[in-house]
Amino acid sequence: MSQDAEIILEGKSYKFPIVVGSEGEKAIDIGKLRDVTGYITLDTGYKNTGATKSAITFLDGEQGVLRYRGYPIEELAEKASFLEVSYLLIYGELPTEAQLDAFRKRITRHTNLHEDIKKIFDGFPSTAHPMGVLSSVVSALTAFYPGAINPNSSDDEEDLTVVRLMAKLPTIAAWSYRNSKGQPLMYPKNKYGYVENFLYMMFATPNEDYELDPIVVSALNKLLILHADHEQNCSTSTVRIVGSAKASLYSSVAAGINALWGPLHGGANQEVIEMLDEIQASGISTKEYIEKVKNKTVRLMGFGHRVYKNFDPRAKIIKKACDDILNNLGVKDPVLEIAKELEQAALSDPYFVERKLYPNVDFYSGIIYRALGLQTDLFTVMFALGRLPGWIGQWKELRDANEPIGRPRQVYTGYNNRPYVDIQQRG
Repeated sequence: MSQDAEIILEGKSYKFPIVVGSEGEKAIDIGKLRDVTGYITLDTGYKNTGATKSAITFLDGEQGVLRYRGYPIEELAEKASFLEVSYLLIYGELPTEAQLDAFRKRITRHTNLHEDIKKIFDGFPSTAHPMGVLSSVVSALTAFYPGAINPNSSDDEEDLTVVRLMAKLPTIAAWSYRNSKGQPLMYPKNKYGYVENFLYMMFATPNEDYELDPIVVSALNKLLILHADHEQNCSTSTVRIVGSAKASLYSSVAAGINALWGPLHGGANQEVIEMLDEIQASGISTKEYIEKVKNKTVRLMGFGHRVYKNFDPRAKIIKKACDDILNNLGVKDPVLEIAKELEQAALSDPYFVERKLYPNVDFYSGIIYRALGLQTDLFTVMFALGRLPGWIGQWKELRDANEPIGRPRQVYTGYNNRPYVDIQQRG
């Protein structure tokens, strides 16, 4: 097979190398296209453009495959802890028992926030969106740890920044939630694990003992793993392109949080609950709503996926955790009953089966968060918490490879050269 691709422009032939990934993905390396031809490519939204080579996540949307560093998502979600998967994504290999223990202890030592950060929370109204608070406080960490700004910091200094962010984001996320509810802030407790500590800071109260539910811990552990990385999506690409300017990890992740905040990216599970609320408020039956979907008068949120053309492998995993939570918590919520009816209809109705519109991970994660009593504007914060190790791994990979600053081109479609007109002469 030829290792070059031929492009003919204006009667002249040019050859560009073909790059083949470890899973057989093929790409045409056009890095010198503009230099040798004067042309650029136009790929609005970068749907067919590989911006980097990465060894972190493999995704095959046609076959429903997702792997982190070669490990199937099904095995990681079933057997690993979120911190194990975080270590894998950030450092490249699953940790030994000693490595994981050291990683866990380092994170535990850095979960507290500087007391002055509480003043930042005090400056936000209780109506502030938790994602806005989250990104603002993460960005503010550069003021408390200015060494992170140095692009020439040592490996040890960079690693300390990684550990600090892994440790502090759950505290920031929990505090942003409690601030929005007007509740007292709960300090982390070193006796708890990563997921358990987050739940404690979210739901405990100062005047009562808090009991952790192992089913909730297990479900959240799985959810965080399933969201930990997803190749070069919008927020991950944002983290990488900001990082390519030698911006600090805090600044790069804050940018990723803001990208995730966009409703077309991280807001899908929130849209699921909003859809269910609308169905309940309208008073129509699930069957009637399904007919509206078929007639294309309404959209069915949380079904199908832009990348996965067959099924979302993450949805199969989290469905059981979702069922466990609903069954064991004994939640009586008419909105969640509607969700169950929609799920059954979509899995059995030929209209959805033929179009492969299966429930995706956002459908089930939205239901879980609703069952836990979380307000919908916190759903994306939970997404960010899970995605953090992926962002860190991608940022670190970019830095270690010393990739150049990201600088996309454009095809200009505006006015041609025109003279300046004095303001008195403008019509």
